[in-house]
Amino acid sequence: MCETGQVRKDLAAALERVGHAFASYPRRAVLDGCPHCAGETPVDEHDLFSLSIRLGNTVGDRDDVKSLLPVLFRSLVEADDLDPGIVLGKLAHEEWRTWPPAEQQAVDQYLDAVWLALLSDFPSRTGVFGGAADFLDAVAHTGEGIERFLTAWDATGGVAADRQLASLVNDFAFRARRQNEALAAWLCRESTRDRLLAAFERDCDSPWADELADAHDQISR
Repeated sequence: MCETGQVRKDLAAALERVGHAFASYPRRAVLDGCPHCAGETPVDEHDLFSLSIRLGNTVGDRDDVKSLLPVLFRSLVEADDLDPGIVLGKLAHEEWRTWPPAEQQAVDQYLDAVWLALLSDFPSRTGVFGGAADFLDAVAHTGEGIERFLTAWDATGGVAADRQLASLVNDFAFRARRQNEALAAWLCRESTRDRLLAAFERDCDSPWADELADAHDQISR
């Protein structure tokens, strides 16, 4: 099986683990809501995007969030009608690092699998995630840092991962996004520059050689 096929298989397995981890939370047909702003909400009568905005805020409780996570997580990678920051923000809102270890592990494995799926292809599209930048922006809403995903990127070689890196560098507004200090510092490391240079030397005759060269020059200034 090719690398891309394997990571897609791993993503499917991660979705199954999420389903198993949260299967004990019953999915209610009607969710309780704030009587002043929502009231009872029939789940089947609401589109998933609208429900994702209200879920855990004005509609439903923590158990309802958990019961719907498998649906939300699957939709993130199979459709394009959700806001990933809103969905992943539910984790921080519901203090997911206080959840049982098996549930935390299922979420971690899902995020890791999505990330590796994105890095395995270029151009990449995994549901709502159009590439590395989309994922890193969204995963920051979990309430945790992005460092573990950057470490995984360091360990993931190949043309696709290198082109994802070049794309991120070339689209990254360093002055406007200084608030993302962890990512800016990672991009400006000598090892990142060396990686882009090596990628350019490897692919100097390719149609994307200029992308790699531009990215290297951008972070070498």
